[in-house]
Amino acid sequence: MRVIASSVRKGNIIEHEDGQLYAVLSAESFHPGKGTPTTQIDMRRLSDGVKTSVRYKTTEQVERAFVEDTEFSFLYTDGDGNHFMNAETYDQLNVPDDVIGSQKVFLQEGMKVILSIFNGVAVGVQLPARVTLEIVETEPAMKGQTASSSFKPAKLSNGARTMVPPHIQVGTRVVVQTEDGSYVERAKD
Repeated sequence: MRVIASSVRKGNIIEHEDGQLYAVLSAESFHPGKGTPTTQIDMRRLSDGVKTSVRYKTTEQVERAFVEDTEFSFLYTDGDGNHFMNAETYDQLNVPDDVIGSQKVFLQEGMKVILSIFNGVAVGVQLPARVTLEIVETEPAMKGQTASSSFKPAKLSNGARTMVPPHIQVGTRVVVQTEDGSYVERAKD
């Protein structure tokens, strides 16, 4: 399916001019004051994992591969990879770490994810936008540190690090974005 370059998003699978399939890691459009607007697409070749960056005119056509997005539940991780199960068919799929990328730390047992499947192989994973985790380590609040713009480092129960407001203490459950690990709010439980 041919689409204009500016409509390509992270997670899409495109078929490049070389006939290979690429997973889009990021797509950013530039609109200079003078000159032609362009879209820069950073992508990873599915066959061997090689990363590349291509710049298109915003209105140029690119071939988007047809992938099937299916809901799976995360089961576990072992030496072979990350195992997911389709709740309807009970089919299991093994997904390598490089397909999941930096979001792997946010995988939780039983978590519902969307796997992008091309010819029976998972080529992309879409995690829920937010997860709730517990703070296991952080500095105590400094006296007088009440400015809303100040943040302090904290370690989450999954081992990831984030920046939290000064009033957040160890043991507090917080909501974080899975895309970049940033703090959203205190969990409402």
